[in-house]
Amino acid sequence: MATSELIEALQALAHERKIDEFYLIERLELSLAKSYERILDLEWDARVTIDRQTGHIYVYELVPVGEPDEETGEYSEFEERDVTPADVSRIAAQNAKGVIASIVREAGRQSIYEEFSGRVGDLVTGTVLQGTPDFTIIKIRDGVEAELPHYDQKRNPGERNERPSNEHYRHNQRLKVLIIDVRDPNSDAPKMRGEQARPAIVVSRTHPDLIRRLFEIEVPEIYDGMVEIKSIAREPGARSKIAVASREANLDPVGACVGPKGSRVRMVVEELRNERVDVIQWHEDPASYVANALSPAKVTNVIIDEDNHYATVVVPDDQLSLAIGKEGQNARLAARLTGWHIDIKSASFAGEPLAAGDNMLIDEDVEADDEAGLCAYVSEDGARCRNHARPGSRYCGVHADLDGE
Repeated sequence: MATSELIEALQALAHERKIDEFYLIERLELSLAKSYERILDLEWDARVTIDRQTGHIYVYELVPVGEPDEETGEYSEFEERDVTPADVSRIAAQNAKGVIASIVREAGRQSIYEEFSGRVGDLVTGTVLQGTPDFTIIKIRDGVEAELPHYDQKRNPGERNERPSNEHYRHNQRLKVLIIDVRDPNSDAPKMRGEQARPAIVVSRTHPDLIRRLFEIEVPEIYDGMVEIKSIAREPGARSKIAVASREANLDPVGACVGPKGSRVRMVVEELRNERVDVIQWHEDPASYVANALSPAKVTNVIIDEDNHYATVVVPDDQLSLAIGKEGQNARLAARLTGWHIDIKSASFAGEPLAAGDNMLIDEDVEADDEAGLCAYVSEDGARCRNHARPGSRYCGVHADLDGE
């Protein structure tokens, strides 16, 4: 390759990959210096310069001058001795392909990192390029690709799984994804397996903020700040709950998110491949908030234990299975959404309310055959706890701290 052809090739690569031309040449000079040290078997370090106009390559050996530093043993001054070989262009061409490929790859990753590192949490639309058993490559735009990992975490415990279990992608399919990470090529952190060959951008379809961004697109009131998403709980591919509140007195936040005839929430559900989304009203009162979070189940009573952050919920007998949900899903999501530990009891199991004026705790001399062995706790609303008392105690495990009173 002639020297002029080399500089033209570098310029073309820099333009194609959107890399600074002078940065690319500087990196090539450093890499070629190491190659020429080995090829020419130099005693001292080498320095390579490439003429920015003609592409001519010059090789210099840095010969130390004077005495080394007494403490460090290093030289501070050097004399450059021209050791440019006659076939410098041929040697450069032989080494340039791999060097340039490495430089372009690293420079490209650095450029992507600088552009996208500040966009973590943004929603982007991409096109599926190809899929493997472990990840899917998504094209965000020309020259920029992202990785949507879906590793088997039993076989690869250090990797991510950002694909809902009910989703599978096809070539050229368009997806909305959330940017969750941009790998820093200069980071000293341990590298993941094959990281250098993988896209720098990592995206997700399971992150709770994906729902937040989708609602911002579909609901103008959220985008404008009139409606706020307070909390999100999600089991990707199955069901999600979001708690919303209004900053405007006359604005219904749930109605705004659901939209006319459910049109707004339906668009979100379709993008999530029919994942069920429950929109509930956030409330300052923990009891009301917990009751709302268990929707669509109807709640009779909620007893709040603020010290232990524990909520006991009483529901009608015919609502118990609905409140708990399939395999406990509804109760589990409600607990994540509210941040309260929720214990759900049916009305018949919780017992009938005591008469007005009864104490919250049953007196020690209370004895009844039908209550024998049950917890002595009675709520402020008069509902008797139906848990069995611990051996040697008048209270169950939940209310054991009352034993000393």
